[in-house]
Amino acid sequence: MAFLGSLDISGSGLTASRLRMDILSQNIANAATTRTEDGGPYRRKMVVYEPAEQSSFKHMLQNKINETSTPKGVKVTKIVDDTSDFTPVYDPTHPDANEDGYVMMPNVNPIKETIDMMSATRAYDANITVFNAVKGMAVKALDMGR
Repeated sequence: MAFLGSLDISGSGLTASRLRMDILSQNIANAATTRTEDGGPYRRKMVVYEPAEQSSFKHMLQNKINETSTPKGVKVTKIVDDTSDFTPVYDPTHPDANEDGYVMMPNVNPIKETIDMMSATRAYDANITVFNAVKGMAVKALDMGR
């Protein structure tokens, strides 16, 4: 059944959304980490999505002409560091304070991370809804065949 390719699409969305939620959780957990293994404050991480199948225009046109379609979806291609500046906070008692008394804090905004987490959760929920709807259609189709 051709519509079962929708399970692959929603499954790839579930996987990508789950990884995004994991990275966002890591960002929130390290929002106050001033010293990492690299020696500086924690740097916010971001997930980069791209289509699961990169096709040339010629390939896509040929698929449309031949009425063949392959399941598509999304995949995480890389996790990149946010290059925005760290936030200086005046705290001369902090062990990581510089000679002027400023501590460089991570470039993580907990409010932004929480909003991104809500977005990733909604995407995850939407993919579960699609997955369950397709599964329900498959079960109904099998029941009709009895």
